[in-house]
Amino acid sequence: MHRKYVVTVVVLAGLAVASGCATGAGPIPRLLDTAPSSSPSAAASKPTEGWSAQRMRGAWPFRHQRGISHIPPPTTSNARVGALFSRNGSGDHFCTGSVVGSPGKSVVITAAHCIHTGKGGAYQRDLVFVPGYRDGEAPNGVWPIGKMVVDAHWAQSSDPAYDVGFAIVGRLNGRRIADVLGANRFGYDAGYHNHVRIIGYPVGDQAPISCANGTTKFQTNQMKVDCTGYTVGTSGSPWLTNFDRTTRTGEVIGVIGGYQAGGDTDDTSYSPYFDDAIKSLYDAAVFSEG
Repeated sequence: MHRKYVVTVVVLAGLAVASGCATGAGPIPRLLDTAPSSSPSAAASKPTEGWSAQRMRGAWPFRHQRGISHIPPPTTSNARVGALFSRNGSGDHFCTGSVVGSPGKSVVITAAHCIHTGKGGAYQRDLVFVPGYRDGEAPNGVWPIGKMVVDAHWAQSSDPAYDVGFAIVGRLNGRRIADVLGANRFGYDAGYHNHVRIIGYPVGDQAPISCANGTTKFQTNQMKVDCTGYTVGTSGSPWLTNFDRTTRTGEVIGVIGGYQAGGDTDDTSYSPYFDDAIKSLYDAAVFSEG
């Protein structure tokens, strides 16, 4: 079994169906496979001589040792990452997701295999997103997942280059998730070599783990990073770069998934490269917000 996710004990159907988010008018682009609704600063200073803007952007911005995971504090930015649960949160968490910016303020990015079983399969049903989950508590609420979007290449052939999925969450107490928590930006075509921070929820753990390191190119359309402890449950964990300490936001340029469903060992993880095709998938998710 692949190490980054666990199969949940939920009923699978051809498509997830129930009440929740309103659908957008018009057809979803044909290259996509979409599930219908299932429920809801510091002041700038002159750089030191020899430090170009490019070199400063490449400087290591994290405090912890590269490649070694730790439990991060419950900050505002960390609260945008959460665990995916089945059965309205009464089951075990099995994957990770995070809030990304969109006009409708309701998009969560994860791995495609977390929400759709791939070739010959279907979308999962009765899923919820619990941002900032810790110690059995949902400090930021339990958000119902409505519509889900994966690329047709994943739905039809489990192509690892398209192992990226988006979920549209419904409102909670009349509010949209990005209004409550804010959102990181969706980034694409960022190149294969970046400094990223990854946050994810191993199955059975009551808090997330975080790790920072540099990414490399594994193969065409696949990135690789070495970070310890990313085992079952961490599929969908966001790869965050270009973090702005003033706004407390960054860009999500990858998620644990793709090759070997994210990796068969705990200390090396993979992500599909976010190219124009993944950007089109994100656009379709935005369209699906309605």
